[in-house]
Amino acid sequence: MLTNAVVISVLVLMGLSLARLNVVLALVCAALTAGLFSGLSLHDTLTLFTEGLGGGAPIALSYALLGAFAVGIARSGVTEWLAARLIRRLGGTPDPGQLRRLRNLIILVLLGAAVISQNLIPVHIAFIPILVPPLLGVMARLRLDRRLAACVLTFGLITPYMVLPVGFGSLFLYKQLEPSLAQAGLDLAKEQIPRAMLLPAGGMLTGLLLALWWFRKPRNYQPVTLPGEEDQARLSPRTLVVAALALGSAMSLQLLTDSIVLGALIGFLLFTAGGVVPWRESQDAFTQGVKMMSLIGFIMIAANGYAAVVKGSGQVPLLVEAVTSQLNSPGVAAAGLLLLGLFITLGIGSSFSTIPIIATLYVPLCLALGFSPLATAALVGSAAALGDAGSPASDSTLGPTAGLNADGQHDHIRDTVIPTFVFYNLPLLVAGWIAAMVS
Repeated sequence: MLTNAVVISVLVLMGLSLARLNVVLALVCAALTAGLFSGLSLHDTLTLFTEGLGGGAPIALSYALLGAFAVGIARSGVTEWLAARLIRRLGGTPDPGQLRRLRNLIILVLLGAAVISQNLIPVHIAFIPILVPPLLGVMARLRLDRRLAACVLTFGLITPYMVLPVGFGSLFLYKQLEPSLAQAGLDLAKEQIPRAMLLPAGGMLTGLLLALWWFRKPRNYQPVTLPGEEDQARLSPRTLVVAALALGSAMSLQLLTDSIVLGALIGFLLFTAGGVVPWRESQDAFTQGVKMMSLIGFIMIAANGYAAVVKGSGQVPLLVEAVTSQLNSPGVAAAGLLLLGLFITLGIGSSFSTIPIIATLYVPLCLALGFSPLATAALVGSAAALGDAGSPASDSTLGPTAGLNADGQHDHIRDTVIPTFVFYNLPLLVAGWIAAMVS
C-alpha cells in the first residue's frame, strides 16, 4: 500500500502543505508524483494534468466573481451596519453573559447559513465571502476562535448533504451514490440510502460537539480593515434598495440557472448601476474582489488537474486490490476501505468525485465479504465523505478560509485543514466502521 503512487502523492501533498508550501505548488508536485510513480512518462503526466485543469475553470471564475460581489456588498455598508449594531450592543465593558450569548448567536448563524446553503437554498459556499468578512470585527471583539468558526462552517457544508435528500443532498445520495451502487451491482431502495448514512452523520455531529468544547477558550485577533470598508457607501434608503435588489437578483439567478457566475455578475453590475460602487471605481473594486479570492480559485484549478492524473494513472484499483487481497475479516476490511477512501478524497478534494471511482471497486468486495446492502452503502458513502473535511483542496475547507482569512489572520492549513481533519475524519472513521458492521 505504501508504495502505491496515489498514497505517495497524497503524502507528498499533505507533507508539503504542512511545511507551508503554497497549496497550488503542493498539488502540482503531488500530480507529478502520482504520474511518475505510476509509470507514466513526464509528457503523459503533464498532458493529463493540463487536460484536467479546464474542469476547475468554472469554479475559479465563480470564486473571482463572488469576491467582486462581496466587495460590492461591503461598499454598500449593509452588512457592516449590522455588524456595527452588534458591536454597539457589546458596549465598552460587556458582561461575560452578554459575550457568551453573542458568541453563541454568531455560531448559530454560521451553522444555520451553512446548512441552508446545502439543502434549503443550495448556493453551497457562495454565501461565505458575503456573510463572514463583515462579521470578523465582531468575532475579534468577542475573541471567538476562528478555528471553531471553520469547524462549524465545514460541518454545515458536509453533514447535510450526507443525510438530507434535498438540494446538494439529493445530488450526493440520489445522483451519485445510488446510481454508482446500482452500476456496481447493488440495488437498494431509494429511501434506504439516507438511512445508510445516519450513523456516519452522527460521527460528524460528535466531531462538531468536540470542536465546540476544544475551541471554547478566547483567542485574540488584531482589528484589520477589510478591502472596500474604508470607502463603503453611506447607508441610505437608496443604498438599501440597491443592495436588496442586487442580493435578491443574485440569489434568484443562481437558483434558476444553477450558475454562481451569472448570479454574482448581475449582483455586481447592479451595485455599479445603482451607484453603490461608482463607475469610475468599479474596476478597482472588481480587482480587490478577485485578489481576495484568487488563491482559492487557483487551488481548485490545480486540484482538478491532480484528480485527472490520479484517475488516469490506473493506480486506484491496484491500491484497493493490494489492501483487500489478504483480508478475510469484515471488520479489518471495512477499516481498510474507509482509510483508502480517506486517502483518495484528501487528494482529489471532492466526495462527489470520489464515489464513482470507489463504488465499482468497493461493492463487489463488500458483497463477497458478506456485508449487507445497507452496510455496503454506508461504507461507500462514508469512504467518499472522508477527507472532504481536512483536504487542502476541498471547497468545504477552501470556502471557510475564503471568508475567515479576509483580513489575513486565518491560515488555511493550520486553522482550517488540520482542525477539520482531526474533528471530523477521525469520528467519521469510527462511525462509518460501526455503520458497516451493524447495518
